[in-house]
Amino acid sequence: MTAPSVRPVSEREARQVAEAAREQDWKKPSFAKELFLGRFRLDLIHPHPTPAPDDVRRGEEFLGKLREFCETRIDGALIEREAKIPDETVGGLKELGAFGMKIDVKYGGLGLNHVYYNRALALVGSASPVVGALLSAHQSIGVPQPLKLFGTQEQKEKFLPRCARTDITAFLLTEPDVGSDPARLATSAVPDGEDYVLDGVKLWTTNGVVADLLVVMARVPRSEGHKGGITAFVVEAAAEGVTVENRNAFMGLRGIENGVTRFHQVRVPAANRIGPEGAGLKIALTTLNTGRLSIPAMCASSGKWALKIAREWSSAREQWGKPIAKHEAVGSKISFIAATTFALEAVVELSSQMADEERNDIRIEAALAKLYASEMAWLMTDELVQIRGGRGYESADSLAARGERAVPAEQMLRDSRINRIFEGSTEIMHLLIAREAVDAHLSVAGDLIDPDKSLGDKARAGARAGGFYARWLPKLVAGPGQLPRTYSEFHPAGHRDVSGHLRYVERSSRKLARSTFYAMSRWQGRMETKQGFLGRIVDIGAELFAMSAACVRAEHLRLRGEHGAEAYQLADAFCRQSRVRVEELFRRLWTNTDDLDRKVVSGVLAGSYEWLESGIVDPSGEGPWIADATPGPSKAANVHRPIR
Repeated sequence: MTAPSVRPVSEREARQVAEAAREQDWKKPSFAKELFLGRFRLDLIHPHPTPAPDDVRRGEEFLGKLREFCETRIDGALIEREAKIPDETVGGLKELGAFGMKIDVKYGGLGLNHVYYNRALALVGSASPVVGALLSAHQSIGVPQPLKLFGTQEQKEKFLPRCARTDITAFLLTEPDVGSDPARLATSAVPDGEDYVLDGVKLWTTNGVVADLLVVMARVPRSEGHKGGITAFVVEAAAEGVTVENRNAFMGLRGIENGVTRFHQVRVPAANRIGPEGAGLKIALTTLNTGRLSIPAMCASSGKWALKIAREWSSAREQWGKPIAKHEAVGSKISFIAATTFALEAVVELSSQMADEERNDIRIEAALAKLYASEMAWLMTDELVQIRGGRGYESADSLAARGERAVPAEQMLRDSRINRIFEGSTEIMHLLIAREAVDAHLSVAGDLIDPDKSLGDKARAGARAGGFYARWLPKLVAGPGQLPRTYSEFHPAGHRDVSGHLRYVERSSRKLARSTFYAMSRWQGRMETKQGFLGRIVDIGAELFAMSAACVRAEHLRLRGEHGAEAYQLADAFCRQSRVRVEELFRRLWTNTDDLDRKVVSGVLAGSYEWLESGIVDPSGEGPWIADATPGPSKAANVHRPIR
């Protein structure tokens, strides 16, 4: 058999591939899904869930060891300067068990739950975001997680002990011309006896340069006895025909071991296939349901650091006779950083504990957490640079060279920028979350707007939709958010009143659902093209989720006797700031420049504004926009560098 040739893929085909990879059913309740439907299910997140005592004991014990390691054996400045994590640091992390945090103890791992795994990543990420990325790529999306969810017992026994202590792993999906559109995936896995033969090129393989094991997504051609489709494989990085052709360099995360990997006639045993043929994308998306929480964990960590630096610097630096923090222009930035950091930690802690309890479906919550945290962390870090002024733009080495504290604010800004792209860009996350948010509508009315459906199908869909909306729409008119005493437990004596914010969330949830319904009625099949509208719908949902998490966490901390009054004040501040953003987003649902923007874009692509580009020189180098990824033997030296 020969590898299938790459062919153009229509937009409809691409959507069908993505739709087939979705988890179709909702077997467990989802707080965020209900929120988008206008149902504020506070009971799903309050009282705040808590980890089991044994999980706490093991987690705290490991965090103590990890903190000492971070303070004594991770030199973030050295990693930044040399663009490499020292091998001895990686070796120390292996000895500590940090590569097996989420792996069950029976396979040699630490067996930490999601709460403590994400706290560990936050801690490591504060010492060096590069080390955080190393551990996250290995455990959140690398070999351990898909094997935990979909691997056979034989695969777990063979690979998980290696992943826990000795081997570094990577996840390989992206290709030079394939990002979030996997329908065009070109890497092939052709069945040959008891093996598959892999051919293709993968791009941006985080950990790929130093990895020992790889999760590779490849397309199996349909043939007799083979269903075919995008399929997941565990591949030995040292196998014959695997070549790491380049170690990529970036504006941030300068020590990241990210590369280009070519597969030429690489034989992979059928026993290394994860799940059935054609299940690769579903495996990837399911893995990311909880794997995505690693990014918001490290984003919350960067917020904590930004708050620390902002507090210390703004107290020491004086302007016009008083500390700059006392000037409202700077103080408002500090308030934003403090309140948002509290909210991000609340979102991460709540989502992580919900993932551990497994009572709820958190696919939307995890996606919202990743989207919201990556955007807000970028804003907080940017504000820190502004607060620091010229010192914020100056490198830590330069500051130290002239005798000042080496604060790497500009590095943090560069390092955090990738979070808006990692594991689904903000734009793609908007579309993914929007699809889940309107799932209930498409389930009952989707056939009405599907051009491929028959008149009979449309008639049946119309009947289903009529029944659903007859029951659902009246419930969006009024709710508990209009009653002044609702959620009164969130106004304890001596604390700020945040019950009003929860009432606002309830009212806004119903308004959000009404807006979504109106948009579907107005645009019907064209709804999927209204990406600006869908993005704002998702952003409103993200704000409402963060407000809910912040209030629930404030009450949780109060009941535990942990800074309750201060937590309530931060929750109140965050919710007031968030409500301003929500009101603006609601306004922009219907008052925006989306139509005009589309016309301008058409003009740009048609060359109508090329005259506007005159008067400059382009410093870009020569070469194609997208590198050639034609299958074949490698012509480059192998820069694969396993760490032992």
